[in-house]
Amino acid sequence: MSDGQRERADAVRNRRAILAATERLLATHRPQDISMEQVAAAAGVGKGTVFHRFGNRAGLMYALMVERAQSLEEAVTSGPPPLGAGASDRERLLAFLDAVIGVAARNKSLLSELGHVAPPPSHQQQSEKTPAEHPVYRFWHGHISSLIAAQRSDIDAETIAHVLLGSLHSDAILNQLTVQGPDALAAAMRTMICAILDAPHHAKING
Repeated sequence: MSDGQRERADAVRNRRAILAATERLLATHRPQDISMEQVAAAAGVGKGTVFHRFGNRAGLMYALMVERAQSLEEAVTSGPPPLGAGASDRERLLAFLDAVIGVAARNKSLLSELGHVAPPPSHQQQSEKTPAEHPVYRFWHGHISSLIAAQRSDIDAETIAHVLLGSLHSDAILNQLTVQGPDALAAAMRTMICAILDAPHHAKING
């Protein structure tokens, strides 16, 4: 391996270690209470490495959010079933909701600020968007609503998707994730969405 290849491999490894350490810290700290020094220590790298890679804490938080969202998007678009193609619409929907709740459980504080975490300067315009306009939210909402609509064209899939995702931003739900973990919420979400999908077609679910 050449020196250049070794440096690139080290950079990739450091990035993964830094993001993983940040995610672990977010399980018990608010984003604003996490310092770059804490992240560096938890990741086993120098403080300068963290600053060099991400610029500041806002850049680090933004990078983590994008990284986790991209991993989930890749699983949906090109991964195996049930997240990826090959499973039924219901199976894909339930798997995706489980995955979103998993992301929420690991990044409770980060999720609560979705759309409000200030990105690096090159993404500054994006920070002015509302949560519903954020690309992470747009993808999650679009995927959920399309899978619901594919099964129930007679109901307001877009509004239902907003309600499902909006609940993940509430303090009560985030607190429940802290106390109980993701399993109870995932089970409740599955119960709700299955009840909606299985409701008689004459039921006025969308008002």
